[in-house]
Amino acid sequence: MADIAVQSEKLEVAQNISLSVRLYEPCPVSSSKDLTIVLVHQYSVLGGFQGLLKGMATGLARRGYLSVTFDMRGAGRSTGKASWTGLSEVQDVVAVCRWAVERLPTNKILLVGSSAGAPIAGSAVDQVDQVVGYVGLGYPFGWCASVLFGRHNKSILESVKPKLFVMGTSDVFTSVKQLQNKLKNAAGRVETHLVPGAGHFQMEGPDYDEQMINFIVQFAETL
Repeated sequence: MADIAVQSEKLEVAQNISLSVRLYEPCPVSSSKDLTIVLVHQYSVLGGFQGLLKGMATGLARRGYLSVTFDMRGAGRSTGKASWTGLSEVQDVVAVCRWAVERLPTNKILLVGSSAGAPIAGSAVDQVDQVVGYVGLGYPFGWCASVLFGRHNKSILESVKPKLFVMGTSDVFTSVKQLQNKLKNAAGRVETHLVPGAGHFQMEGPDYDEQMINFIVQFAETL
């Protein structure tokens, strides 16, 4: 198992908004693949923060991928105030992706969003040219979740960039049928992986990290 290094940085994105960013690097960094993976955490309002993605970021770095996590505004060690709909947080995702392009030896980014982080990441995909693909883990497409996050759906569904959606078949926010209906007219290459019996919050837990890492790596290798 390869060693990794973890660095912490602060990124100023707006007045009074500073994001806490962590970079997970393969060692040596010169061995890293030509694709950086930026992970977007779960709903800040309900306690989402970058620490929930530590297991996946660590595992991806051990597979050779530079991986970036960060606390969106109002979450964890970042300043600012979280929004209910995640619309303001799209700016955070864009800023971190642009920082990665400038700071890291990479010209390609794969955006990965978990739960509410999935629609937020999806809204940022076409705002950064270097983003070449997208993975949504437990994207909340269901009717109730769409009250908060539905305004993000159009961006990722109309993007022609390759995308992968991973969902548990027992997800409480989105049924398999709802997922299929949303994706049937989506643009570009669209892939899905259903995790039998997994619930929404269950799939976010550390027991599923390795499976999520495998899905992400398999998709990344096609980009």
